[in-house]
Amino acid sequence: MEKKYRQESTDIIKVVLFGPESTGKTTLSEQLARHYHSVWVPEYAREYLQDKWNNERKTCEPKDLLPIAEGQMKIENALTKKATDVLICDTDLLETKVYSEAYYIGSCDPVLEKYALENTYDLYFLTYIDVPWEADDLRDKPGEREEMFKFFEQTLVKYKRNFITLKGGKAERLATAIAAIDKILKK
Repeated sequence: MEKKYRQESTDIIKVVLFGPESTGKTTLSEQLARHYHSVWVPEYAREYLQDKWNNERKTCEPKDLLPIAEGQMKIENALTKKATDVLICDTDLLETKVYSEAYYIGSCDPVLEKYALENTYDLYFLTYIDVPWEADDLRDKPGEREEMFKFFEQTLVKYKRNFITLKGGKAERLATAIAAIDKILKK
């Protein structure tokens, strides 16, 4: 049963865009996938939660987190087979864990936590909050961006993840990310 939360093994480089909502992760994911002639893994939670909002007018609840994790890994594992040398992930289970802890008073389902910590990536790009906030049906913490950024950063440090913080405009972020990925590709 828990296999559905596990990454399939691969030799390609996997990078994750990681950070608070509305910090440019999806835009950069698309740009990096185009640059490397590869695919990018969208954030399944957005689709899942938008459907929930549209159908029930409800936001995320703790019971949604495991279905979100399962959907995320299903997409990631499928797209890993289609990627070239690099797979760009708009999110990962560690990000789901961060949101679980931030929204649900420090709690995280043990299964989600296990795979959030076991699944591995070559590099995380922590996206800073220096881009304009864009409201939508799902985003709800515009006044807590700094606190959320610190929570994301502390998580990467705590679990000793290889990460680079991306700041600045789209072009600057893209150039920094490409340079970092190229460095890994040359190894």
